[in-house]
This record gives sequence, C-alpha cells and structure tokens, in this order.
Amino acid sequence: MLEVQSLKKALVPKSLIPNPSPGNLQSTRLALHVKEDASPPSCWVYVASGCRIYKVLVRMGGSFVYQGKESLLIPQETLVLDSAVLNCCPHRSEIQSIVLAETESSGSFILGSVDSYGHLIVSKLDGSGDDVNNFSFSVSPRDFGAGESGWAGLCFNPSQWSMAAVARSFCKSIDIYDQDIHLRTLRTLWYPSSLIFMNNFYGGSEGSVLAVAEGSQLTVWDLRIKENSGCVHRICGSVGDMVYAVCSSPTGTIAAGGADRTVTVYDPRRWCALSRWLNCSKYEVSYNLVLSKYKFFFSEKVFDELERLVTSN
Repeated sequence: MLEVQSLKKALVPKSLIPNPSPGNLQSTRLALHVKEDASPPSCWVYVASGCRIYKVLVRMGGSFVYQGKESLLIPQETLVLDSAVLNCCPHRSEIQSIVLAETESSGSFILGSVDSYGHLIVSKLDGSGDDVNNFSFSVSPRDFGAGESGWAGLCFNPSQWSMAAVARSFCKSIDIYDQDIHLRTLRTLWYPSSLIFMNNFYGGSEGSVLAVAEGSQLTVWDLRIKENSGCVHRICGSVGDMVYAVCSSPTGTIAAGGADRTVTVYDPRRWCALSRWLNCSKYEVSYNLVLSKYKFFFSEKVFDELERLVTSN
C-alpha cells in the first residue's frame, strides 16, 4: 500500500513571480528534480508562468506527516533556499507545458518547454539547474506561429531523449521531432489534451508507440505505421467527458482520467479496462497521472488553487 512519507508546502517569493498567468485547464507547468545526495535534502521545483520559467530550491527532509480529521493530510511549511529565473527558455507567448527528462550522462538532465503556438525549446541542465555548455535548441511550429494559440503539450521518448512529440490542441496535430528535425505529423480527430510515449508496449519497440488523450477517447499511435495515419486503436471513454491525463507504466498498461473524475487502467493486449477508480477526485483529473504496475496516483489540477499554493500573497 502506498503511504505518504512527506508533505511540504513552500511559498514562492512574490518578487519572483509578481503576476502569474492563468494558464490552461490541463497545462502542465510544474516539474520537479530531486537532489537525492544533497545536504540538506532538497529539490528543484520548476514553474512556468507567462513566457518565463522559474526555478525554486525547496528544502525537504523529515518523515512525519500531519493528519487532520478523517486522515486529511496537512502540509508542513518548509524553506525556500534559492530561487531564480531561467534564461535559456526565451518564449514569446505563454508557456503551456514543461517536461524534465534524464539523459545518458550522469548529473545532467534536459528541460523542454512549449508555448501556446507550439514553439519548442530544449535545454540541457546540470544538477543545480544551470545551462550546460549553452546546449540548447529550438524548433518553430510548422505554421510558423500563424495559427491560433491554445494548449500545447510535450513528451520525450524515454529510450531516446532527443526525440520529442509536441501536441497542439486547436490544430489537432502532433509533431514528432528528432532534436530540430521534423519527422512526421499525426492528425487527430479531436482536440488532444495529453500525450506520452509508452513503455514496453506489447508488439512494439520501446519508444515507437504514443498514447494520446483526445476528446473523450484514448488513442494509440505507432510511429512505424503509415496506414490510417499511424493510429492503431481507439478506446472510447464516457460520452461527453473529456480525457485530460494519460500515462504508461513500466509493464505496458495505460491509465487515463478526465472530467468524469475517474481513473481507468487499460490492458493494451486486450484493449479492455483492468480496473476503475470511480469518483476518486473532487475535481477533474487534469494534471499529472503516474502509474506503477497497478498502483496509480494523480494530482488534481485547478490552476487558480495551484497559484495560491506556490505564490505568496
């Protein structure tokens, strides 16, 4: 059984983010990088607001968890050790998604960000969050920003960090890149709201299969197939209820959640539901969803409440 070992609350200085932008319902503008060998234990929190990305060093440690009535978890105040603005991600419009991914070299990772027009910027950072040898590249959208702005999502290939998928909601498109080289474009039937490369997909090589939440459907795309534009399967959810979050486990199963406040785990071998967690959330399941074997957890996402959490009054 999963148990919470630590729950911290940190207030970001108002001078760092004076006017936070509202974002989108399913925008993923928060990422963590835990420094396991740091003393004292700490983690870097990356927050996107407007056209900039900010990093905050939050002190961790301690295994005691406060509980209120009906076992309600109460966060413990913690210190902000450092904060700064990242200068390696100069976007011109509001950032919609940021993603952290590990690289082959130890002690470094990559930070990807995409704005509302689909402009992608990827930077390589060291353990302290500083730019490594000015390694950074950017990719302009296929329409050069002439289209309509809206939500945009990003995910990296776990087996090849240079490969990235960028989804644009209003364009109903998913662009696949290898660094700054465009490989192909996938056209969705509905507005995409979340995407992830699948691990250990049955019948496919690692990193070649993409799971996408679009409308009330969960679709699976194989980048090696050209027939039917690469779409190999569609799973219909509750009619009229949007799917906002999708993730894949190391065993190959897929989890999805959305407006119906239900998380469903699917078996890609038989394309059927293994289990459902009904009414598991007070709000829509529209933020991070993490699946490990058959255990999953998620973060409810109402951006106004998130801003009140990370920004001091």
